[in-house]
Amino acid sequence: MCAVAFAFAQDYPARPIRLIVPWPPGGGADVIARVIFQKVGDAIGQQVIVDNRGGASTIIGMEMVAKATPDGYTLGFPTSNLAVNPALFAKLPFDAARDLAPVMLAVNGLYILAVHPSLPAKSVQELIALAKASPGKLNASIAGAGTPTHLGLEQFKAMAGVSIAAINYKGAAPAATGLLSGETQIMFVSAPTVLPQVQAGKLRAIAVMGAKRSSALPDLPTIAESGLDGYAVSEWYGVVAPAGTSASHIDRINAEMRKVLALPEVKDRLVVLGAEIVASTPQDFGAFVRSDIAKWAKLVREAGIKVE
Repeated sequence: MCAVAFAFAQDYPARPIRLIVPWPPGGGADVIARVIFQKVGDAIGQQVIVDNRGGASTIIGMEMVAKATPDGYTLGFPTSNLAVNPALFAKLPFDAARDLAPVMLAVNGLYILAVHPSLPAKSVQELIALAKASPGKLNASIAGAGTPTHLGLEQFKAMAGVSIAAINYKGAAPAATGLLSGETQIMFVSAPTVLPQVQAGKLRAIAVMGAKRSSALPDLPTIAESGLDGYAVSEWYGVVAPAGTSASHIDRINAEMRKVLALPEVKDRLVVLGAEIVASTPQDFGAFVRSDIAKWAKLVREAGIKVE
């Protein structure tokens, strides 16, 4: 029996794998997924086809994963929304803990606060002062209602005591386009989405949203150290399969991802994108998702955040 199981695992994958990224092309999740899975495809000798299925705070894409045939040929690339959504939506078409099998928590991402260069604010305190001087006049791009960056905006507004309008776009890349065009002035955003524009001077990054500074942008202060003590919002990127997927298939993908994430060229690319490699076991990722669901439920409940 063991020999048969081993042969079965060695035969997988025998055809291309579909990786559903529940975000439109060009955003942080899409960029990081492609960095990792181009190399995974090379390693397994099969193409990994990235299938962007954005919309509804990642619910559309993740429902497709949850309801796919559990044969190892459909994977999903969830972000923090997987843990946020149960706190915001009374009814979801799938249960993250029941309908998805954890494969790996791949990396922790970096969120930053960026502004249009026409805005005369070069620090968090200057932005707060500007918002207080012109209540309701500033607009912020958000990559979908209920996304962690949207919650980051709401947390910022509550802690700073300011009024900033949220302008909803269908994904991080369109939201960044709104900021670049000047349609909005502010964006709480995943670093990979806007770092090229920041480096080119087309946008100005003024703070990191996480609990500590990033090695990718060491001179950028956190929002917490800029006056809003206790403020922290971070992103993560993982891989899941439909529940019922063979443990041998899950272990194979986990093992190949672990090798890819150890490659110097992949590590260097992810560092530039502000991503911190985790490369967890499936079991640790499952435990992490359960604890993150509980964390966001508490934050949303205490802050009274609702999605229209």
